[in-house]
Amino acid sequence: MRWEELTGDAFVTAVEQSQGVCLVTLSVVEQHGHHLPLGTDTFIGRAVVTRAAAIEPAVVFPDYIFTQIPEARHLPGTIAIDPDLMVQLLDNVCREIARNGLTKIVLVNSHGGNTGLISLFNMLQLYRPRDYVVYLVQPMMQLFSGTIDVPWPHESEGHAGPGETSIILQERPDLVHMDRAPDDDEGVALGRLRDLQAAGVQTGIWWYADHPTHYQGDARLATAEAGDRLLDAMAQAVVQAVRAIKADEETQRLQDEFFAGSHAPLAAKRSEQ
Repeated sequence: MRWEELTGDAFVTAVEQSQGVCLVTLSVVEQHGHHLPLGTDTFIGRAVVTRAAAIEPAVVFPDYIFTQIPEARHLPGTIAIDPDLMVQLLDNVCREIARNGLTKIVLVNSHGGNTGLISLFNMLQLYRPRDYVVYLVQPMMQLFSGTIDVPWPHESEGHAGPGETSIILQERPDLVHMDRAPDDDEGVALGRLRDLQAAGVQTGIWWYADHPTHYQGDARLATAEAGDRLLDAMAQAVVQAVRAIKADEETQRLQDEFFAGSHAPLAAKRSEQ
């Protein structure tokens, strides 16, 4: 049930059918090598939650692209939102979703670069009382973890590599230009900060240091059939998560308990004595 496709009357029914669960895919607009569209993460996220919601009813929020991508600002077509606005906007969107009766908000990450943002955003939920819960789900981890059977070695995977390329071949083959996929070592990390990395040190420029063209792996190994399997596996991961979330009654209770104590921690402590 896509939010933007519902009438106002149908929306009321959708909230009930979804048991208050709303799926929000977090993607970006950025370069994906030379052969994939700028909206690759959006297309992937949309396909995953569409398949998942067809199995386990949920309201699907319109495509959300305003997340973390400053590392691609040197490449054409990137939309990089200011950091404070990024967090405020996502918080505002979650509050609006909850105001409309969907109080179990599932952020489904479809962009690897969002890991830091969503971890921070998750913890920021603890700063003020909320009558809703934000859950994080990362099905893209299945794509890069090597847990799904695919016809290429794990070391060939990566950003705009065979996994993402396979999915877009399955979903939007009209937007894939396989003739532009590099046939050299462009997808291999340059290792320009290898000494720091070996010492366990990371900087904000780390991704650019290794992959300045936003290409990693070997996309030539991609197949539409593999893309279909990847989508099914990621959708099933979301389905499993949604079912657990629908059954969850403890998180909201714990949030309320936490906020009651955090409002006046000394008074809460004295009441325990």
